[in-house]
Amino acid sequence: MPVETIQGDAPIYRFPTGPMVLGEAPIYRSSDSTLHLLDCIKDPAELHIVQLDSQTGDVVGKPKVHILEDSVTVQFFRKNKPKSYICAYFQGVAFLDEETGKLEIVKEIIPTDQRDALRFNDGGVDVKGRFWLAEIDRKAMAYGPGKLPQSYGKPKGRLWRYDPDGSLHQMEEGLICGNGLAWAPDHKTFYLNDSVAMVVHAYDFDAESGAISNKRLFIDRRENYGEPDGMVADTDGNLWIAMWGTHSVCKYSPSGELLQVIKYPAKNMACTTWGGPDNNWLYIASASDRSANAAKGDEGGHLFRYKVPGSVQGMPKYEFAG
Repeated sequence: MPVETIQGDAPIYRFPTGPMVLGEAPIYRSSDSTLHLLDCIKDPAELHIVQLDSQTGDVVGKPKVHILEDSVTVQFFRKNKPKSYICAYFQGVAFLDEETGKLEIVKEIIPTDQRDALRFNDGGVDVKGRFWLAEIDRKAMAYGPGKLPQSYGKPKGRLWRYDPDGSLHQMEEGLICGNGLAWAPDHKTFYLNDSVAMVVHAYDFDAESGAISNKRLFIDRRENYGEPDGMVADTDGNLWIAMWGTHSVCKYSPSGELLQVIKYPAKNMACTTWGGPDNNWLYIASASDRSANAAKGDEGGHLFRYKVPGSVQGMPKYEFAG
């Protein structure tokens, strides 16, 4: 049966200062109907707070923008800590002040002398309020998607879990580009993308202990191309994945079957999140196409969205419990 393909809309919002270099990590806050996202590799990096209409989910006015002290690639709200995020900055875990954009380093994981080799990328917060963050092996990534030679050996990227009690746990290794993280609605399965390897792995997840086990290949994009980037789950257990380099967001079933492709006028769709009054709008951050053969009129770097039909809603993005 052919996969359903839908033509997505033009950007819901074009940033007034121009397209983002790499729009990442959108998160929605229902209490004030705001969307928070990053231009993470702009120099210097920026945090944008976008006001949405609480009824329609449309963008209202211009965003509040903070210039950041270092690259921040993902951030989540903190429970009972208003105006504060936990985040992954270039070298580890930090708290980020929503009012000032100031970083408070909490745990340096990558030493400064390894900044040319490793950096942090995407992350997630599980149902128990633990923060997960994944690394990029920058030297392995430079070979390009699907092109890492066997002679390179095991990639050096790792996955970490930072708990509310301040303890740090290495959870996985061997990543080229650790990216989108998601959990199934029953919290028994954990998903992790390796974008440059063009695969998504699934693991058994123990919510009480935070342990992962039984790693298996869940989605393989190596034959038909596509780098699985930011990812969220819905209440039916489907995964919605921004598929970098393909102009698309892809919907996969809980069994890993490709169900739907939504095509957009931006080559590099980067990261998805749920939002809106009923948590059924999918908001998608994107990146500028900086390649030599970039298409004229590519809409990358702006903000897109898609209304999910029916009664399906997005899984919540949990808050860090520390």
